[in-house]
Parts: sequence; C-alpha cells; structure tokens
Amino acid sequence: MTITAAMVKELRESTGAGMMDVKKALTESNGDMDAAVDWLRTKGLAKAAKKADRVAAEGLVGVAVTTGKGVAVEINSETDFVAKNADFQALVRDVANVALTAGDSVEVVKAAHLNGKTVDDVIQESIARIGENMTFRRMHILEGETVVSYVHNSAAEGMGKIGVLVALNGPADKAQAVGKQFAMHIAATAPLSLSEATMDPVVVERELTVQTAKALEENATSAKPKPENVITQNIIPGRMKKFLAENTLLGQAFVINPDLTVEQAAKEAGVEIVGYARVAVGEGIEKKEEDFAAEVAKMVQG
Repeated sequence: MTITAAMVKELRESTGAGMMDVKKALTESNGDMDAAVDWLRTKGLAKAAKKADRVAAEGLVGVAVTTGKGVAVEINSETDFVAKNADFQALVRDVANVALTAGDSVEVVKAAHLNGKTVDDVIQESIARIGENMTFRRMHILEGETVVSYVHNSAAEGMGKIGVLVALNGPADKAQAVGKQFAMHIAATAPLSLSEATMDPVVVERELTVQTAKALEENATSAKPKPENVITQNIIPGRMKKFLAENTLLGQAFVINPDLTVEQAAKEAGVEIVGYARVAVGEGIEKKEEDFAAEVAKMVQG
C-alpha cells in the first residue's frame, strides 16, 4: 500500500511521534492506521493514542428529555453556516421531539408524522428550501428513573456540537442536581464505556496485546530485566487497570473533584449512574483530504 503524506500527517498529529517513526510504523503495518498506532505504542514512541480529527460533517445534535427517557438525534448539513440557520435549528428541535415520543430507530422516526407530513418529507422540503443537503444520520434513546441532558458548544436551546444523556437511579431531586455535572464530565472525557463489564472485549484484547508487547520489549532492553512473572502478574495487570480506570465512566476521576471516581461521586450524591450516551457531530465520518498540488500535477500529466 502507498504511504501518503496525508497518512503521515494524520498519524503524527494523533500520536505526537516523529516523522521517521511514523513512516516506519505505517510501512510495518501496511498502511493500517490503527495497527500503526499500536506499533508506535509498543515501541514507546506514541505520546498519545487518540484519533486525529477526521470529522467532515457539519450539523447539530439535538436532545430532548421527558420523565424517565431521553433522546439525542444527529442531523448533518454540508456547512456550519446552515447549522446556524433558524429553519435548520427548528428542524433539529422538531425531529428530536418526534423521536422522543414516536421513535426507536432513525427509519421509524422518518416515517412518523410531523405537522401532517412524514419527518422524511419535512427534511426533504427543508433541503429544497434551504438549498443544502441534510442527513438524519443517527439517534440514541436512553431510559432510566431520571434522564438528564447536556449540550456542549450550544447553538440554541437543546442543540449543539455534542449532546450527552445520563440515566440515573435514585431520588429524582438528587439525580437532577448532580446529573448535569456528570453529563458535562462525559462531554469532556468521552469515556469508552460505562464500566469494565460493558467495555467492548475487542478493545480490551487489543489494549492487552499492546501492553504485553510493550512491557516485554521494555524488559528485554532494560539494564536490569525483571523476572517474567513480575511482568505478567504485576506490570501488565497494573497497566490494564490504569487503562480501564481512564476509559470507563465509573472508573474515571471526576473532573469536578478528581479525588473521587465518578462512581464514588455518584454514591456520595445518593444516586447510581446506569447508562449514558455521548453523540458528537460527524463522529465516525472520515475526512478525505486531497493533496491539491498532486491532483493538479496529475491532471497536467494527463
């Protein structure tokens, strides 16, 4: 596979690794970006393992909440300018409200009625009126005794670039009081799962593979190697414990009081967090970067 300058740039930005190390990682992994990140981490060359910003879509996430239920919908637009349009914002608000009462999937909501027409027809009419393509991309429903919402980078009431829902059990007044803080925490930290029990086994296995290879390589090149049982029974489990603490909501240090985990903070508040959803505009859409100079050169060459 050809290693492009755009791939090198993306990997450098996402890991903080040097140019030559990034090129070697991509070569060793045959251009597989995730495998290249793992290779760099195994060698101790990656300062971070986050994904680069590959979001291409604009638009808004709208949230709506009623007793015991909340919904977040994402509607994409071509430009951020349209996301600031009052008509577009009204559409997002209307679709979120329909989803709250009538939907369990995007397709069901599209077929539901809004002002005497289907939601899908209303979206198509908005496309024609505003003059820009729009997509009702996804939705997330969350249920619990109390559901609290929060919007980050708010464009208008109940909508913005990131929408968060948190489901809590316990006294409603306490859940409402502290729920917003937990929702803000989730917006900031983007946990991978609620707890270790709900973490994707594939993610855990991949991290274990990286940490095992890294620990063994570090030990092999150490001036004072440790016994293998110390590596397998202490160091690797310790690193996995840290990974799970940093990436599960309940295990994370609470941003408002880092002396407590989120789970401990919830317990002190007299509530239990039973679920959450974090929906960011454009999440998972890969931005295709074109090398304009190379494209022009290719055209000139015929």
